[in-house]
Order: sequence, then structure tokens, then C-alpha cells
Amino acid sequence: MAVGIFDSGLGGLTVLEAVRRRLPEVAFAYYGDNAHAPYGVREADDVFHLTCRGVERLWREGCDLVILACNTASAAALRRMQESWVPPDKRVLGVFVPLIEALTERKWGDNSPPREVAVKHVALFATPATVASRAFQRELAFRAIGVDVEAQACGGVVDAIEEGDMILAEALVRSHVEALKRKMPHPQAAVLGCTHYPLLEHVFQEALGPEVRVFSQADLVAESLADYLERHPQMRGAGGEPVFLTTGEAARVSDQATRFLQRKVTFRPA
Repeated sequence: MAVGIFDSGLGGLTVLEAVRRRLPEVAFAYYGDNAHAPYGVREADDVFHLTCRGVERLWREGCDLVILACNTASAAALRRMQESWVPPDKRVLGVFVPLIEALTERKWGDNSPPREVAVKHVALFATPATVASRAFQRELAFRAIGVDVEAQACGGVVDAIEEGDMILAEALVRSHVEALKRKMPHPQAAVLGCTHYPLLEHVFQEALGPEVRVFSQADLVAESLADYLERHPQMRGAGGEPVFLTTGEAARVSDQATRFLQRKVTFRPA
């Protein structure tokens, strides 16, 4: 049994790298729905059905636990999946939980009433679909009060990263940060709400300034998964080399992933 990592494209590879470093003894299978990427501009129903299809494929690969390393899927599909679709012997988790835990400094199992937290002004950078869902604000409101969240839809960034055009991606990041700061001139913290964005964390940090704390997901998800597997050891599989699956053209996706991670990665058709 392996742990599944689902993403609409290549961004989830940043999460896979972090969880493999943190949990080298665990086996992983990665599914990239490259044929339908990006999800960030799709309708919620479309994201739901595509995500369910990918998660089912990872179940067939032996992954009873699947992490949605796609913020759009976590925002637009996860709650619906957990409430009406996931069978009792399977688990599907998202990437918002570790972010909320870090931002509010309280564990997910802490069901006490919402309370004030140190950070009052938060910038959220995410895909248009994640911003439209308001899922981050909804989950945050369950645990914290008095937090002002200003969201910036970062159109074009994911496409530029997937195509390997990092010059364009960096220019777009700077433009989106400028747009955010026109709405919220002095954020205390910034949330990178897309698993592609850790590749450009230094650009976000530079554009925001050193006084802004940037929350990036990969390492937070890795720590959260380690904690989850400690509490649910039956979901932990034996280690080994990860399996890479794609709905796209395997050779092309392999080349993109190799460039993305700067090491050889070989995908096979899902």
C-alpha cells in the first residue's frame, strides 16, 4: 500500500519531494491530470468529477490514503467528496489543513470556539477557482476571528511554470503582488495557495518584503502527513521508488517534470 499524491499537473511534485524527504520509509504514487490542467479556471462540478476520477485511479494503484496536492481540488471538491463520495475504508485529505494549522497555531482536532490570533492581515495568492471558492476563508473562520484576508487570483502563473517559462512566471508574480498590495498595503502574512508557487517563493518574498511571513505548503503538508500517519499507522505503506502516472502524453510530461525537479522523472500513462 502506498500513499497517493493527486494534482492537476506538476505542482504537486513540490509536495511529493517534501513528503519523501520527511517520510523516506513510505511508498508514494503520484497522479498528474495533465490532460485537463490547469484546474484553476474550471467550474466546481468539473473539478469534482476530474478529481474523483484521479483519486479512483490512485485507489486502484493501492493508495487507501490520497492527498489532494491541488489547492483548487481541495477548495472546490474535497468537502463534497468527503461528505458524499469517499467510502469508509478510504481517506482523502487536502492541503488547506496544514496551512490553517500553521496560521492559527492550533491543531485541526482543536474544536474550541474561534479565537483571536496574532496575524490580523493575510494575503492569499491562489488560482482563480480557489479564490472564487472562498474555501480558505471559510475554514479559517471556523478557528480564528478578526482576520482580514485579501485574496489575489494569480492568473497565468501555473501555465507559465508548467511550460517552463520562469521569466514570465516571475514577472506575473511581481504583478500579482503589486495588485494585492494596492488592496492590502501592509499584509502581515502571505499564503501561497497553490503547490506550484513554492518554486517562486523567493520571488513572492522579495516582492512582499522581509517583514511579511510567507507560508508555503510543501513542508507544512509533509509535517502534517507525518503526524497523521503516526496516528493512523494502518495507512502507512512500505517504502520504495515512487510511481508516476499521468493522463497526458507520458514522454512530454516526463520531460516537463524532469525540468521542473531538475532530476530524471519518468511518468507512465494512467
